[in-house]
Amino acid sequence: MSNLTISIDDQLIKQARIRVAQQGTSLSAKVRELLQQYVNGTDDATKRLREEATTNLMQAIESATLATQAPLSSKGGSSRKTLRDELYEGDFRANDRNASDLTANPAPQGKV
Repeated sequence: MSNLTISIDDQLIKQARIRVAQQGTSLSAKVRELLQQYVNGTDDATKRLREEATTNLMQAIESATLATQAPLSSKGGSSRKTLRDELYEGDFRANDRNASDLTANPAPQGKV
């Protein structure tokens, strides 16, 4: 491990030693930790940016989820149908056959 000599105001050193003593660590360990955070890009500003980005992403996911969910079921009141429930509702094989028939034999277009 290398040694580093830096010049810091005496009052700042005194306050820092008091604070690290309260945290149960040493000034050298705290400087090492802060320098490591700086090197890794995990300072407070970067953390805030990451947290904001995460919050924005989670809000976007929630909005998209709410926008794509099925409307409230008329039977259950407040329960929502999932896509799986809608797909398997009733005779899903008949629904699949009807969809296949429509794509295989499209309805003729009448004159306007």
